[in-house]
Amino acid sequence: MNSYEEKLEAKRERYLERAAAAREQSDAQWKRAREMGSAIPFGQPILVGHHSEKADRAFRNRMTGHYDKAMELGSKAEYYEQKAARVGTGGISSDDPEAVQKLTAKLERLKKHQETMRNANKAIRLKDTEKGNAKLREQGFTDEQIAKLREPDFCGRVGYPSYELQNNNANIHRIENRIKDLQRRQEMETKCEAVTTDLYEYKVEDNRCQFVFDGKPEEEVRRILKNNSFKWSPSRGAWVRQASANGMYAARRVQKELDALAVREEE
Repeated sequence: MNSYEEKLEAKRERYLERAAAAREQSDAQWKRAREMGSAIPFGQPILVGHHSEKADRAFRNRMTGHYDKAMELGSKAEYYEQKAARVGTGGISSDDPEAVQKLTAKLERLKKHQETMRNANKAIRLKDTEKGNAKLREQGFTDEQIAKLREPDFCGRVGYPSYELQNNNANIHRIENRIKDLQRRQEMETKCEAVTTDLYEYKVEDNRCQFVFDGKPEEEVRRILKNNSFKWSPSRGAWVRQASANGMYAARRVQKELDALAVREEE
């Protein structure tokens, strides 16, 4: 498990902890509401005009409040459970230090699938059905899979439809471009040297352009950072932006503005 995967696991655990806490609080609210409800005789209405009316209404309102809070906390627990379940399911992140390797492996699978679909369609188009089936078996298809491939769809098409090959080919090109982009970023990150001044420290780590300050920066500094789409990251203790080409360009602009600001303050 690499550092990125460890962060994902820690994030998942935080969501699960929040879900467990909300579930425990919800159960406590349900328990309190039921205890209060058991104190009211079954079917007992509020005695309008009786001296107990005001206190009884207040008691029932508190009980209803516990029920409402229990449901609210139950929904909160479900929300965090769903968040925990979705952690890491969004595909291969550019923040993953093994992203290039994982994308390369995925690319090879897509290319292999593309070749399989093309060869299968060639075999299916053969006039000699038995010869075509033999070729499909050589490719690893079972008789059940072959029968399914030869079954016409709603448009009368057999084999793999053209849109499936087109979509798969588009994914191949998309991943190839992502790999090239990530490789360029890694090269830029390697070449980018850290800069330390009296005002800030600038570095590129974890696929992020990062500005670190000694304490909370003054309002004008924060304005410069925000105007260039840098955001405060508590986990990194820095103002960050993704280290894309635009991010790198913005970082250089921030450096120039901060350096100019420091000069003005010295004058």
